[in-house]
Amino acid sequence: MTDQDLGRIVDLLTRQVSHWQAPRWAAPAATGEGTRGDAVYHLVQRLADLAADVEGRVRQEVPRLPNDTTLPDQLRVVAADLVAADPAPEILVVAATDAAAVRAVL
Repeated sequence: MTDQDLGRIVDLLTRQVSHWQAPRWAAPAATGEGTRGDAVYHLVQRLADLAADVEGRVRQEVPRLPNDTTLPDQLRVVAADLVAADPAPEILVVAATDAAAVRAVL
């Protein structure tokens, strides 16, 4: 797994959801656990946590902005931060797997 693989999956996910309006974000995720917005936000947080771990920083909560339509941008940023941290391949596998799983429940 490479950073390009993670980038491809994140790109597919953001293209899938970037045009959504608030009602689609508020709809339940296919897993039945929270909304679609919750699912993407939790992915954003997981990727931010992975980047912090790779960089040896303390994990911090990513702010949940008032409008879920900003989530695709947040996802792009934290994914780029993770790639810039130059993680081990197994971390990229975890990140890509998480992103693919979220894409599947939307």
